[in-house]
Amino acid sequence: MGSRALSMSCCTTRAVKATALSRALRPCAVPPCRALSTYSHGSATQTVRLPIASRTSTFTAGVGLRCAAVTPFFSRRGFRASTSMALKTGFVGLPNVGKSTLFNALVENGKAEAANFPFCTIEPNVGLVAVPDERLDVLSNLSKSLKAVPTTVEFVDIAGLVKGASEGAGLGNKFLSHIRECDMIVQVVRCFEDENVVHVDGAVNPASDVDTINLELIFADMSQIEKRLERVSKGGRATVDAKKAMELEKGALDKIMVLLNEGKPARLVTLTDEEYPLIEGLKLLSMKKVIYAANVGEDDLADQGASNVHVKALKEIADKDNCQVVVVSAQVESELNDMAKEDRAEFMDALGMTNGGLQTLIRATYNALGLRTYFTSGEKETRAWTIKVGMTAPQAAGVIHSDFERGFIRAETVGYDDFVKAKDLATARATGTLRSEGKEYLVAEGDVMLFRFNV
Repeated sequence: MGSRALSMSCCTTRAVKATALSRALRPCAVPPCRALSTYSHGSATQTVRLPIASRTSTFTAGVGLRCAAVTPFFSRRGFRASTSMALKTGFVGLPNVGKSTLFNALVENGKAEAANFPFCTIEPNVGLVAVPDERLDVLSNLSKSLKAVPTTVEFVDIAGLVKGASEGAGLGNKFLSHIRECDMIVQVVRCFEDENVVHVDGAVNPASDVDTINLELIFADMSQIEKRLERVSKGGRATVDAKKAMELEKGALDKIMVLLNEGKPARLVTLTDEEYPLIEGLKLLSMKKVIYAANVGEDDLADQGASNVHVKALKEIADKDNCQVVVVSAQVESELNDMAKEDRAEFMDALGMTNGGLQTLIRATYNALGLRTYFTSGEKETRAWTIKVGMTAPQAAGVIHSDFERGFIRAETVGYDDFVKAKDLATARATGTLRSEGKEYLVAEGDVMLFRFNV
C-alpha cells in the first residue's frame, strides 16, 4: 500500500469504553483484525486498510475513518501524553485558602461547593479545561476549518488537609491517594487578610501553610520508601540481572531518603537515567512538580503581589524549592467567570491585569513540565496537541494515533508564523517554508504538521 497523508482535519471524535481501557493503555498495540475504512483529505476520498479494535474500542474520524483506539503512552519523568488522557493537575491547599473558589472559577460549571468550612470538598471534583490559545482560531480561520479543537488540561479539586494527614488525620488518606494520580500539583496558598474568613491555624502564614503540606507529602513518601526498601533488601531468589536492578533501586531510594530526612522534597534528587525508571512506579508525592498559586486580594493584582508581604515570603520559599509562584485572585476570577465576555477585558484593565488566572496557570504548568503545542489544520478541523519538549516527529504523530508513529514516513512541517504569512499550505510549499522532516526532527513550539505514514 502506498503512503497516506492524514491531518487532524479528518480526525474528529473519539469514544473509548471502559472495557477497552487496558488495551488502550498499551503502547503501539495493534489488534489482529482489519477492516476497510475511508477518509477524506481535501477534495479526495481514499479507501485505506487500517487496524480496527473491538467494537467497544473505536473512534470516528471525519467521514467514516475508524481506527484502533490505541493510546500511546510516553513516560517522560512523570508526564503522560495520550489521546485519551488530559494533563492532570491537582489543586491542593489547607482548608479556607480559596482553593475550591479558584477551581470553580477556572472550570466552567465547576461543581465543588465553596464554603467557609474545612473539608467542604470531600471527593475530588474534576473539570476538563480547554487551553486558551489564540493561534488556534487564527489557523482555523485561515484553513476555513469547520471547527477548532483545543488541547485540554484536567483540573482536580482535592480535599483540604491538616497536620497529620500522612497518618490519616482529617481527610489525609483521601488527599494523598488522589494527589498520587496527578501529573503535577498547584498548591494554593492564602496571601490575603480577611477577618471574615477563618484560617485553620488562626493566622495567615504562607511559610507555615507550605510546610504543613510539604511535610505531609514527605512523611508519606518516607513511609512508602521504608516499605519498599524492606522488600528490596530481602532480595530472595533473584537472577543476577534482577539483583543488579535491586541494588540500583536501593541506591536511588537511599538518595531520596537522605533528602526527605532533611525535610526536602524528592524532586530535588539527582538520579541517573537508569535509576529513575526503577522508582517511577512509586509515584512519590514530593517528586511531583509544584506551582505555588498565591491567592491575593484584587488590590495586589496590579503589581503582581510585589507589595504583599505574604507573596514575598512565598516567593522566597519557592526559590529554594526551584518552583514558580503564580499570583491570582480567586475572588476576582470568580467575578470574571460571571461576567459577559465583553465586560471582562474592561474589568481586567481596571485592575491592571494583563492575563486571566487560567492562562497564567496553564502557561506556568506547561513551563514546569516542559510541554509544547503543535497543530494540525485542514478543512475538517484545526486541532492543538500537547507534547513533551524533545519529542521527535514520529513521537508527536503517535500522540494522535500509534499507527502514525509505527508507520511514520515523514512530516510536512511549517512554523506557525510562516503559515500565517503564507495563509495556506499550498503557498507555504511554493515559497519553500513548508519543509519535509524525517524521523529525527524535534518538533518545535507552534509547528503546523501533516504526517505521512504507511501501515
